[in-house]
Amino acid sequence: MPSIITVAQLRSVLGVSSSLYSDAYLTGIIDTAEITILPLLQAYNNSISSYRISDGTCVITTLLPNEFVAGQSVVIAGVATALNGTRTVTDTVSKEYEFSFATAEANTTPIPVIPAGNVYVSGKDAATLYASNAAIESAITIVAVEVFQSITAAGGQIEGVDFQPTPYRMGRSLANRVASLLSQYRNPAGLVS
Repeated sequence: MPSIITVAQLRSVLGVSSSLYSDAYLTGIIDTAEITILPLLQAYNNSISSYRISDGTCVITTLLPNEFVAGQSVVIAGVATALNGTRTVTDTVSKEYEFSFATAEANTTPIPVIPAGNVYVSGKDAATLYASNAAIESAITIVAVEVFQSITAAGGQIEGVDFQPTPYRMGRSLANRVASLLSQYRNPAGLVS
């Protein structure tokens, strides 16, 4: 569900009506743009690589060092249905890559999470932190327009203002086109991982 820009904003930029492209269709494009940009931003979150449960304690292992502390409320997603949701950190397990919380689930051996899950401090995810940031809104709008044009253009090629076909614009260079808008908000750990 879009959190930075709305369907009405994208519809206005694209100049399309609801009879031509439904709200659901444009929501999918905005979601794609946000999934592209939001993980690049500095936020109090981490990716989850595995978990294990032992004697009523779930230990989560993150891909990068985390700074979660006992008593913090974190939101877990993409792990296991019974473990997803808001949890209270009970311990950092004396390791910078692990934290734990209480659970009633059965004991397990370490279970890898593929694709990686996500954990963030409640209320401190990128979508919440950057909800009213003009630069982030512009970056997501630009990426959403690029995605829309790549999907709807004949043969996947967009014509320039001189009516010449432009090269394929998706891929790694998509985020680079908005790099200057994101520069002061980028997550430095994400640049090396």
